[in-house]
Amino acid sequence: MSPSCSFAKESLPDWVRTAIAQPLPSYPSETKAVVLLDDITYTVAPDGTAIEHARTVIRILRPQGRDEGLVYVPFDKDRKILSMHVWSIGPDGHEYTLNDKELVEFGYPGQGNLYEDMRVRAAKPPGRDPGGTIAYEYEQRMLPYIAEKTWFFQDSNPRLHQVFTLELPAGFQYTTVWAHHAAIQAADLENRRWRWELHNTPGIDLEHILYRPAEFSLAGRMTVRYGPTSASKDGWQSIGEWYDSLSHDRLAVTPDIAAKASELTAGKTDFYDKTEPIAEFVQKQIRYFVIEMGIGGYQPHFASDIYRNRYGDCKDKATLLSSMLASVGIHSALLMVDSRRGVIDPEAPSIVGNHMVVAIEIPQGYSSPKLRSIAIAKNGRHYLIFDPTWEETPFGQLEHELQGSYGVLMEGANSQVIALPLLPPESNTIHRTGNLQLLPDGSLKGRIAEDRFGDLSDRWRALYTRSDAKEQSEYLDHVLGESLPAFTVSDVKVENATTLNKNLTLTYVLDVPHYARAMGSLFTIRPRVLGEEAPATDHKVRKVPINLRAAMRVNDEYDIELPAGYAVDELPDSVKLDLGFASYESSTTSKGNILHYSRTYTIREVTLPPEKYDDLQKLSSVIATDEQARAVLKKQ
Repeated sequence: MSPSCSFAKESLPDWVRTAIAQPLPSYPSETKAVVLLDDITYTVAPDGTAIEHARTVIRILRPQGRDEGLVYVPFDKDRKILSMHVWSIGPDGHEYTLNDKELVEFGYPGQGNLYEDMRVRAAKPPGRDPGGTIAYEYEQRMLPYIAEKTWFFQDSNPRLHQVFTLELPAGFQYTTVWAHHAAIQAADLENRRWRWELHNTPGIDLEHILYRPAEFSLAGRMTVRYGPTSASKDGWQSIGEWYDSLSHDRLAVTPDIAAKASELTAGKTDFYDKTEPIAEFVQKQIRYFVIEMGIGGYQPHFASDIYRNRYGDCKDKATLLSSMLASVGIHSALLMVDSRRGVIDPEAPSIVGNHMVVAIEIPQGYSSPKLRSIAIAKNGRHYLIFDPTWEETPFGQLEHELQGSYGVLMEGANSQVIALPLLPPESNTIHRTGNLQLLPDGSLKGRIAEDRFGDLSDRWRALYTRSDAKEQSEYLDHVLGESLPAFTVSDVKVENATTLNKNLTLTYVLDVPHYARAMGSLFTIRPRVLGEEAPATDHKVRKVPINLRAAMRVNDEYDIELPAGYAVDELPDSVKLDLGFASYESSTTSKGNILHYSRTYTIREVTLPPEKYDDLQKLSSVIATDEQARAVLKKQ
């Protein structure tokens, strides 16, 4: 594209030159690029439409930052680009202006399981090398679906100067909420114009961070809510009432929906027994497929269409499930969530969220050990949170990405943000057992049984229901190869791969040559046969929260029959460590000719402050040492 770009020094706007003239602070050597200017003016008209005018200037600092200079402006039928201009300055000082023919448009309709009308106007300007500068400006007419605008002012790149200007018509008010950043006061520019400015906003560098949180869960943002009256209402209530206006009629129960729900619940009176078959029907029989055009990014399709067509996206599946439950007298509500823990901030109401699930109201006084993912609303009502999109999550549970976060309960005037539960470790488990024999030549042979439940069974359920034998064998070899340098596996059997509310059970015969090391008349043997559980850590200074992903419990028990003529001479020390957020204990004992090893590793919390990293390092060291500990056998 660059050979056809115009070389026109005089066409570079003054605001670009002003941004370039700013002195740069000293940045870490790994910083890829810096945003010199991000200037947005958002003008709201009396009819609710808006014009967004944006100017951006980016300086490339490292070769890895070239892609930061690519320009993308998304649009659709409700977001029309009125104008767009792109300039660049190469490291050698050459200045370029791209003409309209050098701006391209593309989209991805009909690709994979997604169809949407969103397109992108893009540019690939020249000069995107270290020392080069990219600038662009666009104006876009918006048709906002809700009277709010979110200013996202932080990402992986540092930002030198940022401005957000709001212009409102007569009679409109505004309120702001801030997430992950202290609120700043707006400057009143008069004539119903207000401006917020930020300087030297640091980037969020997570590229080489272990157990990293989602960038968006740390990035600062400001949401402006505006309008004649809505700005004074409770933010979450306003969102719920707005969404109720979009979805209420879509939840209508039709005769065919009612008939199917009645068929699935025939003869059932218990709450769990009635809800589970309906939930599993939507989870397994409604194919995930996205069709989004304009407001369709937020508004679900009609439940009747979803049922008839047998496909839909997350909000469609949630809508159909809610409709079917209503037909058998069970109340539920849609629940907006985000798969990136920490993105939805209970103190910052906005429609920021990327997923929709269902909150099923549990009858007062009802309890069942099968209902684990329970959230409680302000009025004391208990809701079972269930995601019909996630095909490997058993009814009654919630995938780990959503646990310990927040969701927006769409209950009209009673809409509110609610805390999503963090399930106990017992809901997400691995239990390995082995009955093995150590042969005189040092080889080890026996049967292994492995039970998995919850999220820790997801990968395996998908493997043994959707993959072929070759892929299954290769993956099992990969997992065992983390603990053993050489082995053979035979007689593999799998049970309950499709029965989500039961343990997936995997059994196989394991043959490991040269498992024991011979040292004269001694054998050394590792009692812990399988399972690499020590968390990976480094020695970097931790500045961001620690994301341990999921609460869980792993239990290993191995019985190793010793060869005739050998007795235990030395055993590894027992281990017991409890750090609150996690615990680990193990022991190795002998009785007769049996060497017995057992351990339990538990994670109770999933989000830790940075200062807990020392404890995580300690935990890692203790587990790694125990996993490599050896018993000594002596020939009698």
